Amino acid sequence: MNKMIIITAPSGAGKTTIVKHLLKVFPTLSFSVSATTRAPRPHESNGKEYYFISTDEFQQKIRNHEFIEYEQVYENQYYGTLHAEVQRLWSEGRSIIFDIDVKGALNLKKIFMNEAFSIFLKPPSFEILKERLLNRKTEDKASLNKRIKKAKLELKYQDKFDYVLINDKLEISLAEAENLVRTFLEIQ
Repeated sequence: MNKMIIITAPSGAGKTTIVKHLLKVFPTLSFSVSATTRAPRPHESNGKEYYFISTDEFQQKIRNHEFIEYEQVYENQYYGTLHAEVQRLWSEGRSIIFDIDVKGALNLKKIFMNEAFSIFLKPPSFEILKERLLNRKTEDKASLNKRIKKAKLELKYQDKFDYVLINDKLEISLAEAENLVRTFLEIQ
């Protein structure tokens, strides 16, 4: 059976850290690279963290029904999961792990139901989340305020996921995430 692990959280909660760890621990997992219209950050490369495409190209893919799900997460900033990406990974016999925004995660869970296990990663407090976002230093003030406002809304969706994992102490969160994935993938 094709399986997928969906990791979601507000920006700054630590989902990328958790996903990278799980990819190292479970060799049968592969990362689903999403498409986005946002500009790459200095450490990101096309085809690894995201497929970076123009807004026009993204909208053409929408018209061509190439996305399983997509969202306009911020004004003129789209993110989406391509059918071709999921099919490619499943055809290789891989289980898929997603690092995806909350609405995208809800859409994937609704579509794939029992084939998907969804984990909502929650910061220990909203104040700690704001501090993490500030410490990343990847946003200008307007972008940071946008992410903080959006995070407040996203935290209201936590009960819609299979499991809520509070990311307070990283080592504990990593071990808990490993156990959840091991159980779902039925790995001894």
